[in-house]
Amino acid sequence: MTFRVLIIGGTGQVGAAVVRNLAAEPSCVEIVMLNRREVSPPADPRVRQVILDTSAAQFPAEVTELVRGLVAQGDPVYAASCVGVGAGSMKWSEEELKALEVGVVGGFARGCHAAGITHFSLLSAVGSTPKSRFRYVRVMGLKEAAIEAIGFQRLAIFRPGIIAGNAHTPGYVAWLGRLIPGRFGAIEQEDIGRALVAEFVNHLTANGVVYLENKAMRQRSRALK
Repeated sequence: MTFRVLIIGGTGQVGAAVVRNLAAEPSCVEIVMLNRREVSPPADPRVRQVILDTSAAQFPAEVTELVRGLVAQGDPVYAASCVGVGAGSMKWSEEELKALEVGVVGGFARGCHAAGITHFSLLSAVGSTPKSRFRYVRVMGLKEAAIEAIGFQRLAIFRPGIIAGNAHTPGYVAWLGRLIPGRFGAIEQEDIGRALVAEFVNHLTANGVVYLENKAMRQRSRALK
């Protein structure tokens, strides 16, 4: 079965890994990158970019219009958010983080849902909870709660630990992370990208919210042919 994917955050480190692995998947007939500004997309005719002002009040409605055009072509359409601050997040205030992670991602997700997308994948972080005393983890928890409340038929939340192979993760941190077992340890960025692609390729039908941490993401990555 062929499918199409709309992705926001596809220019980031993890997002780029997702786009790269989608481009390597024959059953994915189109990858639409929703960006704030134009970038050089991968040299693949199936990849195109759409530029929208994510801070505009009409952003969710514009996403809905975009998705309806994709749905009209007849293939299943899936959506993914790989939005993340990356380097420099400590310089952001909590309100700035919320504006991006909850506001922009929430607007994107609502627009997708309004147009009929039933399966949504969300990049988050290990240990996310709105009650955390750590700012970044708390904001990730708020983001998860906001997207869960939208009511997708299936919501896959990816919660990596230390992301190895990421330009924003210092080499020594990734090395130490590989010594830490379990969900708080390191996971290769490529495994996260492949795990997100596996969510689309396998056309999983189980409804509800599913959380994928390091072990589950590695398993999906290795199972992706």
